[in-house]
Amino acid sequence: QGAYMVTSGTHVNGGCCFDYGNSETDRRADGAGAMDAINFSTSCWFGGCSGSGPWVQADLEYGLFPGGGTAWNPNQRAFTSPYVTAMLKNNGTTQMALKGANAQSGGLTTLWSGSLPPGYNPMKQQGAIILGSGGDCCATNTNLSQGTFYEGAVTAGYPSDATDNAVQANIVAA
Repeated sequence: QGAYMVTSGTHVNGGCCFDYGNSETDRRADGAGAMDAINFSTSCWFGGCSGSGPWVQADLEYGLFPGGGTAWNPNQRAFTSPYVTAMLKNNGTTQMALKGANAQSGGLTTLWSGSLPPGYNPMKQQGAIILGSGGDCCATNTNLSQGTFYEGAVTAGYPSDATDNAVQANIVAA
């Protein structure tokens, strides 16, 4: 699956969970790999983060992943511009990528391109689409996020880097 969203780097917080993407159909935390959603927030789920964000991360359920594991990804960076492009793509078995950019100028920065976190292979995506909450949206303390959503898409397959770059170029040109 590939997903992108245009969001705001100035209207964010660390509450759980400003997500957009694939989620559980039953609004419960159904286990590792039940979600495949972009998270854009200042939440430092596993600790050790560099700076205060906001960051493009992957909400795969049971954690917000800055890369291919729970350790802080040194390629992560904050995106604080008024308009931010956030991307996540995941082939469901071996590979995922996180990308981000200023949505008004420039190209994408690849934050992670590599293996899925341990225990997340294969993914168990269920197909619900969420916006602005985690997959277990209605549990206590799981709908505390803030964010702005301008546009986005979720697609089947693993988009090529050329496709990602074309999407970013189209966003910048808008």
